Amino acid sequence: MAWTIDNAHSSVGFVARHMGLSKVRGLFTQFEGEVDGDPSDITTATGSFEIDTASIDTASPDRDAHLKSPDFFDVENYPKITFVSKSVERDGADYKVTGDLTIKDQTHPIELTYEHGGDIQDPFGNHKVGGSLTGTIKRSEWGLTWNVPLDSGGWLVSDNVKLEIDLQLAESKEAVEQEVAAEEASIAG
Repeated sequence: MAWTIDNAHSSVGFVARHMGLSKVRGLFTQFEGEVDGDPSDITTATGSFEIDTASIDTASPDRDAHLKSPDFFDVENYPKITFVSKSVERDGADYKVTGDLTIKDQTHPIELTYEHGGDIQDPFGNHKVGGSLTGTIKRSEWGLTWNVPLDSGGWLVSDNVKLEIDLQLAESKEAVEQEVAAEEASIAG
């Protein structure tokens, strides 16, 4: 089955440490993606995801402007971040999702943990599936190397960035139309 991201009920977030002291959280507010697979067998899932880098929001306009600059995401030259899954494997109660993450035209494999939330029919008759993806990346591997050394040692911004992605997917209209056509064809048979 084909599924599309329900943006109204999904979020793409990240967490970085500031001076090693506090966690600074941010979101990308514009994203889209599709997943193909059977919700009763998560290991069949394949998907792709695209994020608009200019949609970054850390609740600080000055910090957001810096993150959009060439020091970080360089949104003028690299307007998109993409992720394409390669495999999904069961890992205890959760799943291990591996795929290719592209930031600033640099692609590297990453591994995320997927916690399945389940699948259900909503009150409006729509088939939904959802869950959470988490993982940690080293931003420097994608050329996001801007930093300031601290007099006490360490760095202003952590190299490790935690990804926190919560997704709700809706069965695509095309898949529903195909299923109805297939059912009608089998009945006409």
